[in-house]
Amino acid sequence: MSAGESPTIVIPFVSPRAGDPVITSELVADHGLSDDEYERICRIMGRTPTFTELGVFSAMWSEHCGYKNSKRLLQLLPTQAPWVIQGPGENAGVIDVGDGYALAFKIESHNHPSAVEPYQGAATGVGGILRDIFTMGARPIAVLDSLRFGDLDSARVRYLFGGVVSGVGDYGNCVGIPNIGGEVAFDRGYEGNPIVNAMCLGLMKKEDLITASASGVGNTLMVVGARTGRDGIHGATFASEELSEESEEASRPRVQVGDPFTEKLLLEASLELISSGAITGIQDMGAAGITSSASEMAGRAGNGVQIDVARVPVREPDMTPYEILLSESQERMLVVATKGHEHEVHRILEKWELEAEEIGEVTADGRFRVLENDAVIADMPALPLTEGCPTYEREGIEAEEVRQLREMDLTEHLIPNGDLTKAFLLLLASPNVASKRWIYHQYDTTVRTSTAVRPGGASGVVRIRGTKRAIAATTDCNGRFVYLNPRRGAMIAVSEAARNLVCTGAVPTAITNNLNFGNPLKQHIYYQFREAVLGMADACKAFETPVTGGNVSFYNETDGRAIYPTPVIGMVGIIEDLSNITPQSFQSKGDDIVLLGENTAEMGGAEYLYVTAGLVAGEPPRVDLARERQLQRAVLTMIQNNELRSAHDCSEGGLACALAECALGDEEAPFGVKVELDDTLPPVATLFAESQGRIVVSCAPDRTENVIKLAMDHSVPARRIGKVGRRGEAFHVTAIAGQIKIDLVTLSRAYFGALPAIMNTPASSVE
Repeated sequence: MSAGESPTIVIPFVSPRAGDPVITSELVADHGLSDDEYERICRIMGRTPTFTELGVFSAMWSEHCGYKNSKRLLQLLPTQAPWVIQGPGENAGVIDVGDGYALAFKIESHNHPSAVEPYQGAATGVGGILRDIFTMGARPIAVLDSLRFGDLDSARVRYLFGGVVSGVGDYGNCVGIPNIGGEVAFDRGYEGNPIVNAMCLGLMKKEDLITASASGVGNTLMVVGARTGRDGIHGATFASEELSEESEEASRPRVQVGDPFTEKLLLEASLELISSGAITGIQDMGAAGITSSASEMAGRAGNGVQIDVARVPVREPDMTPYEILLSESQERMLVVATKGHEHEVHRILEKWELEAEEIGEVTADGRFRVLENDAVIADMPALPLTEGCPTYEREGIEAEEVRQLREMDLTEHLIPNGDLTKAFLLLLASPNVASKRWIYHQYDTTVRTSTAVRPGGASGVVRIRGTKRAIAATTDCNGRFVYLNPRRGAMIAVSEAARNLVCTGAVPTAITNNLNFGNPLKQHIYYQFREAVLGMADACKAFETPVTGGNVSFYNETDGRAIYPTPVIGMVGIIEDLSNITPQSFQSKGDDIVLLGENTAEMGGAEYLYVTAGLVAGEPPRVDLARERQLQRAVLTMIQNNELRSAHDCSEGGLACALAECALGDEEAPFGVKVELDDTLPPVATLFAESQGRIVVSCAPDRTENVIKLAMDHSVPARRIGKVGRRGEAFHVTAIAGQIKIDLVTLSRAYFGALPAIMNTPASSVE
């Protein structure tokens, strides 16, 4: 070839498969691709794609896999720190937690499937996040879940809620992974679309880390685990479109069906495969099934793959290549076996009674090639599938409706004085405040015997055996705050997650996020997303908690109505010494109660407004990131100096509800409370506002002076506000012109009995 000549590009010709439909503009639209995107595919291919190739591109360029409307903004998030071993781009993030150990962790959504089939949608969400963790070489040690539903006065919502909780519990219980916490929220803003986010933690020695890469030309591709069926076909595309009442029934075949017993075998077999040295890569067949796992592994290694779908074990007759490639049947893995060690892989899998089949190999030509009995039915460059997806940065404009809600005058809601006990009991019995014991008692929380702090508090904690260390984890987000002010609301979500960890004695270390939003093609939704990402970035930088990965879930809309923007924060922290683990509830009568931080009259987005007036309005509370960081450091210093008996942050329901939760830690023998607040604020604000940067701590009376001095040393406002009473004494809180006074039996009944009472309402007929 002479100088200046372009190399000849060979465009492989692939004949359309008999029976495949003709590619039309309607078919392209049905695959979720725009005209411009289809033209881009044709340019990449140098020809018109076949039906199978169109399906592959459609799945990989869907929002769920390609992140086309979020990738540019996500690059603004901090992702690096000395303790980050693996950041975004792999199955899970990994951080160094000391003593030679590494923690793999991630959160992901299964929102659309759970809206259609709540039990299987939630169960397979748990199964998928478990596989993301053990494919990194880590053994799952705990799961958490973050759930959102409409108001429970709807029979359909109760049906969805019951199905999701059962699915989460049954799958985790069968596999034998403890559920250590999470959060559940109820609001009409989630009426059409429940939010089901599952988080998993996994522990490993640092040297056991493995990545999902198809390295080693000539190495063998093997499918491992369950056979492939027609469930979940085009699930990735399903997750990238809005729902409607008409579409739900049609969408049921795209919901996967889980088998936790096969998952348990797959977990053990995968960890043994990784430790055997017989494989170079392994990846879960999640969204887009074989297509995504094979193309992503090839892309990371800069190689190609060749697959013969006729060799893939199937459980249904006459499955087409299109169906096999895009099925999202559960409990399946793609393994890259070192050439010559296939027999070792088979031996290990036979031991665990799992099926394995050699379906292809790693190639050097950088192509994603699919055969059917040696006939080529798809041949395309691999890298454009993962790196060539077009990305967009759209115009975002705030909705006028939201601006008006934020600017609403809430003065009339601050007027009530006198006896506020009735309003307080309504608030305490709200499903958003009341005990979630009814939920987590359905989960196994102590299996594997490493759980140090069980659900019911701000954070769950698991020990690292053989060390003095522990890992604390939490999930957090207040969708109302984000709806009213997306940037501030996201900052609050990160701040509260950090406070939750600090209150258990953990140093906030890193986050994974699940960004749940509506249709990003709508300007007001894109505005919410952009502002939330910017707020999250600011907070993560301020707290030095890098983002190691996560998930974006768009199109959470039904019949055009979007959920509240809900960027869920999954945060992990390290407890250096088990002796520093601090409980949430009061521990001893006569202890002093100290409030760290300041009360304000910021009622915007508060649970009090929702319970008493049905309102989601007002400006959310201010958040000062520098002061939040000072508060975190002050509380950690107090804990490390053994000054505190308990610590609990103020969130939903405000200071009054935080005090009640501290008193009711032991349902059988709660503590009385005597608190006097001298704020000049209206009593409703003092007691029920959800002002940020506040933590209620208790300490022995002879340590109070030290606690207040340490707070002042960190420039944190602090004052003694009352005492822990005897078991059986009244709960009595006064705020100048208002008071709450109630016996502990009534208090306990409101808090622990509210959710069971609501759920016992007949829900046999679904609205």
